[in-house]
Amino acid sequence: MVIPVILSGGSGSRLWPLSRELNPKQFLPLVTQHSMLQETLLRLVRDDQLISDLKPLVVCNESHRFLVAEQLRELDIEESSIILEPVGRNTAPAIAVAAFHLQSQMENATMLVLPADHVISDLPVFHQVLRQAQDLAAKNHLVTFGIVPDSPETGYGYIKQGETLEGKATRVARFVEKPDLKTAGEYLQSGEYLWNSGMFMFRCDQYLNELQRLQPDIYRYSQAAYAAAQLDSDFIRLDETQFSQTPADSIDYAVMEKTEHAVVLPLDAQWNDVGAWDALWAVHAKNDEGNVITGDVILKQVKNSYVHAGEKLVAAIGMEDCIIVETADAVLVASKQHAQQVKEIVQQLKTEQREEAMLHQQVYRPWGSYETLVEDQRFKVKRIIVNPSSSLSLQMHHHRAEHWVVVKGTAKITQADKTFMLTEDQSTYIPLGTTHRLENPGVIPLEIIEIQSGSYLGEDDIVRFSDTYGRA
Repeated sequence: MVIPVILSGGSGSRLWPLSRELNPKQFLPLVTQHSMLQETLLRLVRDDQLISDLKPLVVCNESHRFLVAEQLRELDIEESSIILEPVGRNTAPAIAVAAFHLQSQMENATMLVLPADHVISDLPVFHQVLRQAQDLAAKNHLVTFGIVPDSPETGYGYIKQGETLEGKATRVARFVEKPDLKTAGEYLQSGEYLWNSGMFMFRCDQYLNELQRLQPDIYRYSQAAYAAAQLDSDFIRLDETQFSQTPADSIDYAVMEKTEHAVVLPLDAQWNDVGAWDALWAVHAKNDEGNVITGDVILKQVKNSYVHAGEKLVAAIGMEDCIIVETADAVLVASKQHAQQVKEIVQQLKTEQREEAMLHQQVYRPWGSYETLVEDQRFKVKRIIVNPSSSLSLQMHHHRAEHWVVVKGTAKITQADKTFMLTEDQSTYIPLGTTHRLENPGVIPLEIIEIQSGSYLGEDDIVRFSDTYGRA
């Protein structure tokens, strides 16, 4: 049985400002109406199989756990497992803990390891190659998928093909790092090299055997972290002490470069890792001028550009090969040739500790979302949406008071030792230092306007006493 293991730990910094650290690209509908994580799962459906038959395992970090759970729920995937990494340790340990978990659930499990943020358009070819990989994995090969290159790409690592095994499968001769343009051109001309996709298929026991032989420390600490993991609702929380000691390494370096069992299958299925804005432009349908347009956009004499308007009208004149992305709190303007350098902007934002690197104006929480409308030194106005039958934590603030006005729906309010209901156009005041909770007992979303006032309005001024989502 093949179990999809989805690695969902990336931050997608080169797709800023749409992709933010707490809501990165794999959770965004960048190519279709589904998020990239959802598309990764949907493309596994073939023949008469229903999406509800999938029982995927997703590995993600703590801060993304509710985004993953909600997006699986939207696809009606109920039988899934979500492993939470307390710290990032790259792909070799992430795949190891997934393998330990699958081994504990069933014998002879085969895992299909997929990043959560790729685009694959030719699904019949993709499914055909997966079937070939399944046959190879049953013979104890560690299979990776090499993308057939169509250009001298310098943004990908490469795999050199060795001797032919069966069909189009070859042994992995070697992995090579991202080359310069001249070397990439030589690789393309030789016909011996494939792009490294970061996708794999193998039996769990075979991967763990090779990991134990080649990287015993990764094996030992990953096993200990999983053995000491705690089940929290639908989440498997790895032990932080053990997992933090796991050496950080990719599966390429840790296992695939060293094992004698590595084989590569060529994949020519219109693949793209959508690593930057120029790649996203490439996968979209374009108008007669070669432009990709989203939102309220007016263009004059603009060619071969990607223009995204999120909140406002965007107008551009006399531009070519450009990226323009507008969101509620940031605007990016760049040439496509410098798309890879967007991550440098994100790094500067992080260095300056600016929220634009982490959050959007609208921030998603397990109970719903909030959006900052107005902010000054001593006050902040938010729109808060609480999903039906959901509630915020029972909490208190040291530095701010809050005034809540119900705009839509019904609110159940806990304030100190009182509990009461508010309906549309009603309001209440929460004094500084008062224990309180906001709940939605209804069947439609609850929408309120919150006015905060005080000397400090940071999101870290929250003392939680109890919480439905394990954050207390």
